Amino acid sequence: MKNLLVLAVITLLLLVGCSQQETLPKAEDNDSSEIEKDALELVIPSRESILKDGYPVNENGQTYGPNMGNDTITLGEPDLLLAEGENGVIGYIYQIKSISSPNELAAISSQKSTPLYLQDGKTIIGTFNFH
Repeated sequence: MKNLLVLAVITLLLLVGCSQQETLPKAEDNDSSEIEKDALELVIPSRESILKDGYPVNENGQTYGPNMGNDTITLGEPDLLLAEGENGVIGYIYQIKSISSPNELAAISSQKSTPLYLQDGKTIIGTFNFH
């Protein structure tokens, strides 16, 4: 049963990781003069700033940022992970911290989507679908 639990957690993390983008276009690189308000409010730390200073921390004490690939081993993972949701909306999803029972695993595995947030971890800006 323990092996099944570990396998399910790894699978879920891989699904989340495969749906992320590591590099995102900056607002100033966009040819359009009209950029959605939500896109301007979203803060995405650069890889270089995270390597230098660690993940930024929001007003709620939560870290946020993109998947750092191999550097995740030394940095750990942020509380809010950068993800691309429905209709190309970029935002953050909460990381799954731990699963302590088969019932929790079943509940998480049955989720088809989760809210997509700004870096504050409160403002919902879209929906992230698990594929």
